[in-house]
Amino acid sequence: MADKEDRDIEKGYANSEFVDKLRRLADAIENEDKFEIQIAGERIYVPVRAVFNIEHEREDGFEEVEFQIKWSLSDD
Repeated sequence: MADKEDRDIEKGYANSEFVDKLRRLADAIENEDKFEIQIAGERIYVPVRAVFNIEHEREDGFEEVEFQIKWSLSDD
């Protein structure tokens, strides 16, 4: 497999689009299936073995909650 370039993108979505993506993700997790999503023109394939966590940050009067999905590319 060819090496993938480093990337750090944050993309905003309308509420209805975000809800749709969360529902598809929840269905994939519940069914122990891979999850596919396209972000800024690149199709991402999240394997079943991915690890899920939730991160909370508070700084300078702002708060942030991130739902994170992580996996190693070397295991693909």
